[in-house]
Amino acid sequence: MAICPICNGFEELKANCSSCGNELIDSGRIMDYYDDYSAYMPIDQMKMEDGYPNDYKLKKCPHLLKCSVCGNEVVSLIKE
Repeated sequence: MAICPICNGFEELKANCSSCGNELIDSGRIMDYYDDYSAYMPIDQMKMEDGYPNDYKLKKCPHLLKCSVCGNEVVSLIKE
């Protein structure tokens, strides 16, 4: 199992909204939002079912980024 530097607080994610240019807010792993229990499932298991075909193989952690101004949402794949 690889370690995500964003999830573990080693690095801070900085990105700007492609629609309005304001800073995007990291809302955590996208798979944590799938259902009530997905946040408690093993990370590698969730990567097999999250809809991103190579995130497990390429050791990438999909994070949901949201813009608090315009509401734009984007998924960023973070290298673990």
